[in-house]
Amino acid sequence: MTMRIVRFEQHDKSAYGIMLEDGIRRIQGSPFDDPIETVSITHRTTDVRLLAPCVPSKIVAVGVNYKSHGDEMNHKPPDEPLIFIKPATAVIGPEDSIIYPSSSKRVDYEGELGVVIKSVARYVPKARARDYILGYTCLNDVTARDLQAKDVQWTRAKSFDTFCPIGPWIETDINPFDLSLNTYLNGQVKQITRTSQMIFDVHELVSFISHIMTLLPGDIIATGTTSGIGPMQPGDTVEIKIEGIGTLRNYVVKPGI
Repeated sequence: MTMRIVRFEQHDKSAYGIMLEDGIRRIQGSPFDDPIETVSITHRTTDVRLLAPCVPSKIVAVGVNYKSHGDEMNHKPPDEPLIFIKPATAVIGPEDSIIYPSSSKRVDYEGELGVVIKSVARYVPKARARDYILGYTCLNDVTARDLQAKDVQWTRAKSFDTFCPIGPWIETDINPFDLSLNTYLNGQVKQITRTSQMIFDVHELVSFISHIMTLLPGDIIATGTTSGIGPMQPGDTVEIKIEGIGTLRNYVVKPGI
């Protein structure tokens, strides 16, 4: 069954739901339960605030997974996935603000397809990877580019609070292998690609990562970005648009706003 899973807040309380044409139907418990059950309560979308659609224990991100991005960064295509971790504290949701840290002089957008893990995944064969995926979402792997170059390793540059916008929801039934993915800055397109251009596809990534670390329900794999990365400034609006999912929109602000 195709579902568009959201997480929302109303009166300072959060819950999961399924986005319908006429509102949001609340989920009983969690979308990681099997089967997913709903209750009769329906909320108008105007009465709630959408949150990040899941609460991951970790975000496992993939570097240089599009040849075009490798070319612009002077990286050779890797022989196996190049992975790093973004902390859960970096996660924000749709329409939230990306805080531009005072320690950086260049903060970049990186539009990516996010893979949301459904159940505990360990030593998953590629042929069974789909069984462990709940669905897909839009993700912005925000990066302090100058700090990335300065530090050599990527932890600080990738880990600031607000540096992992995800959303607006989880789409449970799309083919992830050939989706259009575009990034817009203030309405101007900056990144254009299709997920078919990935070096390592979604199922390869789930299998590879699960042989290194246990993936938990709600964890996210950020599958890498294409060429066209560039800087954002306070006052900018950045949007990640993925075919079959929707648009993730966020706003860049100075610290303290």
